[in-house]
Amino acid sequence: MAVLEHLTSQQAIDLENKYGAHNYHPLPVVLSKGEGVYVWDVEGKKYYDFLSAYSAVNQGHCHPKIVGAMVEQAKTLTLTSRAFYNDMLGKYEKYATETFGFDKLLPMNTGAEAVETALKVCRRWAYQKKGIPENQAKVIVCENNFHGRTTTIISFSNDEVARENYGPYTEGFVKIEYDNLTALENALKSNPYVAGFLVEPIQGEAGVYVPSEGYLKEAKALCEKYNVLFIADEVQTGIARTGKMLAVDHENVKPDILILGKALSGGVYPVSGVLANDDVMEVITPGSHGSTFGGNPVAAAVSTAALEVIKEENLAQNAEELGELFREELNKFIPSCDLVVKVRGKGLLNAIVINDTEESSTAWDICIALKENGLLAKPTHGNIIRFAPPLVMDREQLMDCVSIIIKTLNEFTK
Repeated sequence: MAVLEHLTSQQAIDLENKYGAHNYHPLPVVLSKGEGVYVWDVEGKKYYDFLSAYSAVNQGHCHPKIVGAMVEQAKTLTLTSRAFYNDMLGKYEKYATETFGFDKLLPMNTGAEAVETALKVCRRWAYQKKGIPENQAKVIVCENNFHGRTTTIISFSNDEVARENYGPYTEGFVKIEYDNLTALENALKSNPYVAGFLVEPIQGEAGVYVPSEGYLKEAKALCEKYNVLFIADEVQTGIARTGKMLAVDHENVKPDILILGKALSGGVYPVSGVLANDDVMEVITPGSHGSTFGGNPVAAAVSTAALEVIKEENLAQNAEELGELFREELNKFIPSCDLVVKVRGKGLLNAIVINDTEESSTAWDICIALKENGLLAKPTHGNIIRFAPPLVMDREQLMDCVSIIIKTLNEFTK
């Protein structure tokens, strides 16, 4: 079969099912084109993308500036490894650190890889700077977290599907309830060997749980009190998704370690990074961590362009305004619909909670119906549907999407 041979949707699905590992359960739609807020399937049907590749495509599909930067750099130099300097990485590191207000950037490729990197930086800091005895460092994490699916990360996950039959698990983590400052302080007080607190400013995969006002600010203060690093995983919530450049910006919190990924490249290339100031990042020395592709010239060019687009097009402000409109419109509808319990979120990271159990197929069935009506979304945790469109969406498009969502929900209440 030639690579360029046209396939029907069913043929493409059959090929993946036969030759690919079954580690995902995709919605039955086969996409072949994307532009802005829209995607098209192989038969030419047009859809609103209301997932944005789990918030990786904040700048919209195939943004010409980002794609242009990738193509131009790919024509010149793609990869040197870090055995040599290249003429793009330093410029990118300067731009990124100035954008987010940190001294140093450690470039990586994927979100989970960046989380692993942050954990290594935190532990090394604990031994070299805080004076914790070797191999005794603990990192506090939250229940129902999602930081990836590597062996270390699933060791402190509540997701039994991701954990089952992958043990033995990595030690050194203390789990506490999310959005519970008393639990955090108790964990900090009871263990002098705590090195860091790893937290999502909004728990996205868990169902878009937004913590109480002031939680992040008070958590950061507690970390300072106990000389513990506050590590913000903004892989999904960062890069303007929640209405600010970072979700922690809503409470004016400055993390000790910041983790970024997904929309750091606008969704056109795997780019992630860990940012910290010199007093933390200086524990990383030659040979102590690395990546062949991390910091490659294409990634540097793409990420710089992706960050420029966020600023030039005021996408954080757009996310803030459209997010408020989205929740306002759905909150008008929800009282008349027994099917939906609530809508919650911040900026253009939102979710509706379906009035059914996590084991039910209702949310999945609604997403299938949304697809038929021209909008793509995906359930999380069985009875929750996450809505996260590209941030380049305009008011008219958003209202069209709200109409599709309400129409579809009404189909299930007849």
